[in-house]
Amino acid sequence: FERKIMLDTRFLKDMMIFLTCVIIEICRWVVNDDRVFVRRPTFWLRICLVVFFGLEYIVRLWSAGCRSKYMGFCGRLRFIRKPICIIDLIVVVASIVVLSVGSNGQVFATSAIRGIRFLQILRMLHVDRQGGTWRLLGSVVFIHRQELITTLYIGFLGLIFSSYFVYLAEKDEKSKDGENDTDFRSYADALWWGVITVTTIGYGDTVPKTWMGKIVASCFSVFAISFFALPAGILGSGFALKVQQKQRQKHFNRQIPAAAMLIQCLWRCYAADKSFNSVATWKIYIKDTSQPNQNTSTPLGKYLQKLRNLFTRLRSCFRRIGVILRVADVF
Repeated sequence: FERKIMLDTRFLKDMMIFLTCVIIEICRWVVNDDRVFVRRPTFWLRICLVVFFGLEYIVRLWSAGCRSKYMGFCGRLRFIRKPICIIDLIVVVASIVVLSVGSNGQVFATSAIRGIRFLQILRMLHVDRQGGTWRLLGSVVFIHRQELITTLYIGFLGLIFSSYFVYLAEKDEKSKDGENDTDFRSYADALWWGVITVTTIGYGDTVPKTWMGKIVASCFSVFAISFFALPAGILGSGFALKVQQKQRQKHFNRQIPAAAMLIQCLWRCYAADKSFNSVATWKIYIKDTSQPNQNTSTPLGKYLQKLRNLFTRLRSCFRRIGVILRVADVF
């Protein structure tokens, strides 16, 4: 139940469900509701999705009993308390409420209905039920935590000091009329300008106007932005290394059965040797066919040996007949 190994077919199924949800939501919100030929198909499609997710939730709740910790009534309650199960229940209930209240196609302006409509977006979390994406991100951040902390620490120091220097250079800027014409009326405005600058958004609502402020802003843009851009490169390289590590582990796991079979065959070769005197393991038993068997030296033993050979031949004959019949059924 809930395999952690995502196969190609399951991944395609999840992607199709995800794309279907996105397309239906876009059609529901973008297309004009006055068009009946568009509203009715999307309405019935949403009903099908609600039924599908509801049945899936019930089946998961029923099949959870195959694990010992989810058996019985208390086990089912423990399964329902899982975060992903709570999200599934919220999505199903929100979809039922929206369909039952807004089935006539009207857009309700109440905040409660708008909030319930927003909860339907949570159904997109079905694409990654096991949370493999978040675990991968968490492992990468944990491995490179020292580099990330160092770059963010230096970057925030540069942000604080540069914003303060720009504030000192710009706070007394006067216009030609002698009025205060600066955009940096407080240190908070300078910090806002610093955040917008290091994130490379650049709204343009707060800009330095003096030469001293422009020089400080130029130095800040060269050094601080580079430090704030380093976490993206660190995380990118971390993701690449993690994926490469998983590929190596997968390749290594494929080699384990072949290596085990090779070791077993090599052990049989050594154990079958007459000069094998190791006491670390037991010695394989091989019947010596060079010496005559005492059981076959008597007339009764010879008769039993003939019967055994006859049964062996009959069994091989029946096998061949079965193979011929299977081939005939194919053609």
